[in-house]
Amino acid sequence: MNRDLPVGVIDSGVGGLSVLKCLRQALPDEQFIYIGDTARTPYGSRSEAEVRAFVEEILCWLDAQQIKMAVIACNTITVLGTTTLQQGHDFPLVGMSKGETLVLRASENKKIGVMATPFTVSTQAHKKAILAQNPLAQVYAQACPDFVPLIEREILSGPDIQQAVAKYAKPLKDFGADTVILSCTHYPFIKNIISKELGTEVKVIDPAEETAAIVKQQLKDKGLLRTAAAADSIICSTADINRVRRLAEYMLPQGDYIYRQVNLTE
Repeated sequence: MNRDLPVGVIDSGVGGLSVLKCLRQALPDEQFIYIGDTARTPYGSRSEAEVRAFVEEILCWLDAQQIKMAVIACNTITVLGTTTLQQGHDFPLVGMSKGETLVLRASENKKIGVMATPFTVSTQAHKKAILAQNPLAQVYAQACPDFVPLIEREILSGPDIQQAVAKYAKPLKDFGADTVILSCTHYPFIKNIISKELGTEVKVIDPAEETAAIVKQQLKDKGLLRTAAAADSIICSTADINRVRRLAEYMLPQGDYIYRQVNLTE
């Protein structure tokens, strides 16, 4: 595998841009190709069979782009299992960290809240990962179906997002969570609103930083770290590329990016 090839980053929409931000910070010399399936987002309310079919299309498209690794910047996709998703593809596949180590380290009373899509909550993947490390921890998983559609529509402030955050934060506050993990990559777009609603006593954890550290270590272990400055990263979507560009400019560090709208079947 050529170390100068780009790293692919995939998501159901724009949420993975928050992961791309952490990847850019951890790996400033790497080139990234981001692909968000904005034409079919959200994935969190779809069936497993649908999501698997969509992801296979994306991975086949990335095959054609010639990449050295793919990062799944989406918790809903990650819980399907990177081993099965990788079948038929030569590049290694890295999923989102569940953040169990981070959240347990941050939590004092081990009462932990999880904010995620309905699909991710239904798998209980984050709860199982936390309890595997600490069986005495208490975990409350809150599905937040309104968040992704609002964020995809660029509603990052105002009464609609405030009401949605208040609705989903209340059960976590009633539970007494002292730490909440954002188990959907869209949610860091509104992390400040979530933090304010939960209160200063509650820590809000984004597992994307740990994911970026894992990617860096795997590239290093495989001898695939790029050693020279990379070409501009490419941000692609299957629809609404101008909207994706606005959200990328909101989330990402300054830099030069190439924006493209693509058809996965071409």
